[in-house]
Amino acid sequence: MATLVLSSVGSAILGPIGAVFGSSIGSKIDAEIFGTDSNEGPRLTELKVTTSSYGAPVPRHFGTMRAAGTIIWATDLQETSEKTGGGKGQPSTTTFAYSISFAVALASRPIARVGRIWADGNLLRGAAGDLKVPGTLRIHDGAGDQPVDPLLASAEGSECPAYRGFAYGVFEDLQLAEFGNRIPALTFEVVAEDGDVSLATMLAPLAGHVTSSRPLGKLRGYSDEGGPLASHLAAIDQVYPLASDASGEGLAIGDGAPQDDAIFTLPEAVVDASGDSFGDESGRSESRRADAARVPAGMRYYDVDRDYQAGLQRASGRADPGRNRVIEFPGALTADSAKSLADAAASRAFLAQDRLAYRIAEIDPRVKPGQVVALPDLPGRWRIEAWEWRDTGVELELLRLPSHQGVTTATQTGRVLSPPDLVSSPTTLYAFELPWDGAGETDTRQIYAAASSSSAGWKGSALYAQTASGLSPIGATGSRRSVVGTLATDLSPAPAMIIDRHSEAIVSLASTDFVLESCTLAELASGANRALVGEEILQFCHAERLGDARWRLSTLLRGRGGTEDATGAPAGAPFVLLDGKPIQLDTAKLGDSEAIAAIGLVDTDPVIATIALSGASRRPLTPVHPRADIESDGGLTLGWTRRARGAWRWPDGVEVPLVEQTESYEVGLGSIEAPRLLWQSDRPSLRIDAATLTQLRADHSGQQLWVRQIGTHARSHPLALTRID
Repeated sequence: MATLVLSSVGSAILGPIGAVFGSSIGSKIDAEIFGTDSNEGPRLTELKVTTSSYGAPVPRHFGTMRAAGTIIWATDLQETSEKTGGGKGQPSTTTFAYSISFAVALASRPIARVGRIWADGNLLRGAAGDLKVPGTLRIHDGAGDQPVDPLLASAEGSECPAYRGFAYGVFEDLQLAEFGNRIPALTFEVVAEDGDVSLATMLAPLAGHVTSSRPLGKLRGYSDEGGPLASHLAAIDQVYPLASDASGEGLAIGDGAPQDDAIFTLPEAVVDASGDSFGDESGRSESRRADAARVPAGMRYYDVDRDYQAGLQRASGRADPGRNRVIEFPGALTADSAKSLADAAASRAFLAQDRLAYRIAEIDPRVKPGQVVALPDLPGRWRIEAWEWRDTGVELELLRLPSHQGVTTATQTGRVLSPPDLVSSPTTLYAFELPWDGAGETDTRQIYAAASSSSAGWKGSALYAQTASGLSPIGATGSRRSVVGTLATDLSPAPAMIIDRHSEAIVSLASTDFVLESCTLAELASGANRALVGEEILQFCHAERLGDARWRLSTLLRGRGGTEDATGAPAGAPFVLLDGKPIQLDTAKLGDSEAIAAIGLVDTDPVIATIALSGASRRPLTPVHPRADIESDGGLTLGWTRRARGAWRWPDGVEVPLVEQTESYEVGLGSIEAPRLLWQSDRPSLRIDAATLTQLRADHSGQQLWVRQIGTHARSHPLALTRID
């Protein structure tokens, strides 16, 4: 009833605005008589997801909020196919990928920017503005002069609106592979303004009629998703008490908290011996409406520190029977702020149960409803709720106010399982061929790609073979990073037959989160800690972090895998840990290409890597154990021991297998590039008779004799045998 009456009175005095606030005041009076409705105003909801509903209101956001958008435009799914394989009689494989372009309405008022974006609960866009999947994003902030989005304009033509005053985002060619080839459920961190929410900004549509000086301290965000403005004010009033003043030209909303010098003390109560029940004979009477249901037990809110998920903070005080009302406040707060506000709301509700009937004899213009006063002999502050002028005096109904709020202890927001926000970084790529490991076909090249990045947020990259006609797709790296880096200082050459305890390799890894592990000598003998440094494969026993991404590697085994001819490397040479993370490439797709390319999410240009150690898979190993014996007849017998590709263990008493099609050797005299004489042998030895040796001594004194094995596809590196002297 009071709602109807005061709504009519407010309408008569202030027009429609007065009707709104008259209705609000009247509803409070009704609440005192008929009880309160704990669900008044907009309710807190769990996080919504992006929808596309015709006629649905687009909210106004204030401060910073996480909100779902409304899809207002979209293309059909765009399908792309890629055919790989099919060479050398192998079946081909066709893979399909899907993308889509669409626009999402975010707010019906201008915003400052968009922060993070979540897709199916995972980050699609990080705090740094980086998209985690391929695609582009454009944000239109709703400015009054914002242009038409170029994609929408190209699709819709001249009839396409610019949506001025309307904030929206446009995704272009967003790849959907990570979302099951569908548009994911999106939520956006919308930053309308930096700092706390301003009530004056919320009331801006009523400018000229309503003003506000009420600060909403610590309120980080609020969303107006439609409905009467009075309902939002009622929701805010539960947490931030509002006071209205219609004495001026318009309606002013404040917090109603007077300055200490504005609080005056009422005169003494008037004694009435007539027996009137109001105030009893003493002129005053206190009462208490003990109702635990009126005191909120806690408050639900959007927790800023939990990615704006719903949080709950319990108010301090006893858990009385019936005290189960929880304030549903659809605002964004920190846990400490929510705890403080919940305690304050509970304190106000508890003290509001104390009422005082008070009679005075003086008429004072300051004595009016809403005025905060003090009493001559009672502590605290009181607010005049109602007054009535009667023949026995002016009868006042007073409500106790909290004098001050105690200190609220810090609270915890609870466990936060936020998705990691890892920024992607450019791709680092190395390509190399390794000696045959003894598995599979002996004629197949074993070419690897080691792709990595400085950030753990790197999502991998697509791989291509570089050909004369351009780039040909050969696969993808996946998101697992190889441990790579560069030599920080020169690494000197060293023999491959003994443990190198003198050299140290100082390595600068590509990322500070890469770790190198030490191992025992037994583990070293079993093949642990293999690394490619330049074109040398080595093993390290001890790894020591020097700071950040720099490591010292010591106790080395050099020239592993038949790379004894390539020991040593200058500073800046690539370092790749051969721990199983490098990706073996399909040579059928690679063809004759000697370089590959990688294109990752943030790579503006292809990253090119030339294949190092080219031919190492099919090149015979250098022979070992050189021998040169002068025979009794003056001749020279040369000998050596054959090694075999893939036969890395050398058991006693057993000859290594012959991997090549035939056993053949080339013995040369002089330089490797331009030998003066050449001999061929089908066994690991060669005899030079005395006459020939005499002639060699006369014509080629001091020249080097060497041998190398002739393989099916290549010749080995040479082994020095002896010098002619």
